[in-house]
Amino acid sequence: MQAKLRDIAALIGALLDGDPDATVDNIAGIETAQPGDLAFVANPKYARFIQTTRATAIICTPDTNAPGKNLLKVDNPYLAFAKIMTFLYPRRAESGTIDPRAVVGSNVTFGKNVTVYPSVYIADGCVLEDNVTVYPGCYLGEQVFVGADTLIYPNVTIREGCRIGKRVIIHAGAVIGSDGFGFAKNGSRYYKIPQVGIVQIDDDVEIGANVTIDRAAMGTTWIKRGTKIDNLVQIAHNVVIGEDCAIVAQVGISGSTKVGNRVTLAGQVGLVGHITIGDDVTVGAQGGVAADIPAGTVMSGSPAIPHRLWLKASQTFQKLPDMRKKLRELEDRIAKLERYMEDGNRKE
Repeated sequence: MQAKLRDIAALIGALLDGDPDATVDNIAGIETAQPGDLAFVANPKYARFIQTTRATAIICTPDTNAPGKNLLKVDNPYLAFAKIMTFLYPRRAESGTIDPRAVVGSNVTFGKNVTVYPSVYIADGCVLEDNVTVYPGCYLGEQVFVGADTLIYPNVTIREGCRIGKRVIIHAGAVIGSDGFGFAKNGSRYYKIPQVGIVQIDDDVEIGANVTIDRAAMGTTWIKRGTKIDNLVQIAHNVVIGEDCAIVAQVGISGSTKVGNRVTLAGQVGLVGHITIGDDVTVGAQGGVAADIPAGTVMSGSPAIPHRLWLKASQTFQKLPDMRKKLRELEDRIAKLERYMEDGNRKE
């Protein structure tokens, strides 16, 4: 889609320094951009390319000066980039039809403009609101509810009774509502505890590829509004995740843990069960969390400790071989000194 810079400036609320009639039809990295491309600089280390880029225009911060360049100045270039990407590459229009090769049960309710592709199975009593799209290979169990404008990519499984909000995006291979890992010990064997709860996904949540979210043993596993979940995340039964959280790839959250609002869990973080993570907490990559974390805390390491302490500890860790060598040298010197003193005492 081609657009004039004046229109893009209006879209993102930018101060335009340059030719308002110049047009762009693509977004590219500032190092590789060509005429007709729009580039952006969100990281200061790329500012050196502003003078040499061939891009028609550059999204940048208000303090940027580049005579002869078309600049779109905004406080948050990365957010502006996201808005322009949405504008230039809109979601494709769907057919708004139910393919006859899909299997649809009884008492299923479809809203307006629902698109269901071939090889989808929709069980009895499901509700799909307006503008829902379900791609091939998906399974929706009995009484599943899917809110308006939700997009479900191929091979997603949503098991019985689960509820999906509006404008949710579920990427390929995700499984929502599988049984929680619940077993009672019976001697040397395990007795399965029926998992009779559901999963509730609130509005504007995005769920990455191959994410697994277990149904509650009783009650609800709950992902609240606006939370974004990366690929390959495991969320166990009865977990509650607050609003606007960022859960990065390969995170594992054990059962009945409560995660507050605006929490960031970096890649491969692990949370034990039955703990509470406060609002605005950040846990660094591969952090292992075994206890409650108060609101506003930044943690790193395994076991997780305050981030600044972890930085000091990690700096110390690489010095341990030298410290060990010096300790041995000191032990040898002390041993020699003790032998010398013992010999002196015997001579007296």
